[in-house]
Amino acid sequence: MSQIITFSADKSFANDLDGIIKKSGYQNRSRFIRDASLFFSEIQQRGELNDMNDEEILEAHLVIHYQHHNSVETKLMEIKHSHEIEISSSNHSCLKYSHTCVDIIQAIGSAANFRKVIQQLQDTPNVNKISFISAPMREDGCC
Repeated sequence: MSQIITFSADKSFANDLDGIIKKSGYQNRSRFIRDASLFFSEIQQRGELNDMNDEEILEAHLVIHYQHHNSVETKLMEIKHSHEIEISSSNHSCLKYSHTCVDIIQAIGSAANFRKVIQQLQDTPNVNKISFISAPMREDGCC
């Protein structure tokens, strides 16, 4: 059963919020505010990866955009076999429009080890962008 939660805002804020919601692709305020609240709460509780306790265990995705080159592929293979993070799945795609390759690695590991892996990738020539996306914190759920 849904519960209604309300808050007050001046007209300018409400208009700005509606613009942000529209640009973000959300269809209504409720879903946007719910997701924004959960995201903010998680950041407040856990912090960004660089601020997390070294031993904190997380599940996350690493999204690596790069240009095909032996140095990148070798580094990715080393990471996948290093056991620094436990790889659950890995996917490679070639993005034809942006002329970029992308690997998505789903893994579990400590904050310190994720930081180490990201640093290794950042130090690899031809890596264009690395995104770290942590899974949400939940006490229970579907899995």
